[in-house]
Amino acid sequence: MKYLILLTAIFTFGACSKNDNTPIDPLPSTAYYFPPLTGDSWETKTAASIGWDEVKLQEAFDYAATKQTYGLIVLHHGKIVKEQYWNSWTKDTKYYIASAGKSVSAYVAGIAQQEGTIDINNKVSQYLGTGWTSLPLAKENLITVKHQLSMTSGLDDGVADPDCTTPSCLIYKADAGSRWAYHNGVYHLMHDVIAAASGKTWNTYCKEKLFDKIGMPGSFWLNHIMWCTTREAARFGSLTLRKGEWNGVQLLTDQSYYNAMVNTSQNLNLSYGYLWWLNGKATCMVPQSQIVFPTSLAPNAPADMFMALGKDDKKIYVIPSLDAVVVRLGDDAGSSVLGPSSFDNDLWAKLKLAMKY
Repeated sequence: MKYLILLTAIFTFGACSKNDNTPIDPLPSTAYYFPPLTGDSWETKTAASIGWDEVKLQEAFDYAATKQTYGLIVLHHGKIVKEQYWNSWTKDTKYYIASAGKSVSAYVAGIAQQEGTIDINNKVSQYLGTGWTSLPLAKENLITVKHQLSMTSGLDDGVADPDCTTPSCLIYKADAGSRWAYHNGVYHLMHDVIAAASGKTWNTYCKEKLFDKIGMPGSFWLNHIMWCTTREAARFGSLTLRKGEWNGVQLLTDQSYYNAMVNTSQNLNLSYGYLWWLNGKATCMVPQSQIVFPTSLAPNAPADMFMALGKDDKKIYVIPSLDAVVVRLGDDAGSSVLGPSSFDNDLWAKLKLAMKY
């Protein structure tokens, strides 16, 4: 009950906006900056040089510092506009990013499909074998990898251990595709799908297909949770902002998958793509609730923003209209909730004044 009261407080007063699945606007024609794959070099620019308010940007950082933020970085056109650390953190401090790692998994799934390792329209049992749930076979076979990506497996999210992946924990609630519910266990098994299909561990596959490609060699997964530095998370944000391109090389060539990933993936929760949260939609749903809130996730933020969001306010914000990436790592900013929180809207109220959009 307390959690639902919190959700109502977060979302009741948001602004509604248009929902559509049109492709992201074309990328800027000027060259985007990518930091070298090795070393600490990363070019910077001032807020004033791009018309932002430096004083207001510092105020946004000062606000974040009061909310258990330990690492905060803002990129524009790939270059660092502002970067700051607290609580003895440095640019080299690694931390778990909780469910923000889901969005990383979505990108890796796109690579796996692009290379023919998986097909997201295939049933999960094609990769894990039958009996991976406790469902009758006919119901189990309705569940595809796409349902894992869109959180529409139909499996019960109200089990005692939501991270459990054994068949006894994966029980029927609704037919696949008919119900949206945030389910960690089903998501974790997507890692197993790609591992089984590729013949490699999830860590090895991610290292080869993502981390080594964009300068994240120290990033790793532990028990389905990703660990990385603030800067490494920002690298991934840049990769996604650039639609899967890194320094002139198109790593994710399947643009239809990319567009599906960062647009509404089903008609139940308009604010959810393939393991990415989407701003600017008319309604939204959040973890552990079936309430449909008549608001976008963060009305103060740009409508085209899409987000990797993790428990205790791990955030990777990608904003195409601003050509910007914002990463916030730390602990909970006030309430320990999964995914979206009031901090998203509160931080963007400050950033809006600085970025003048």
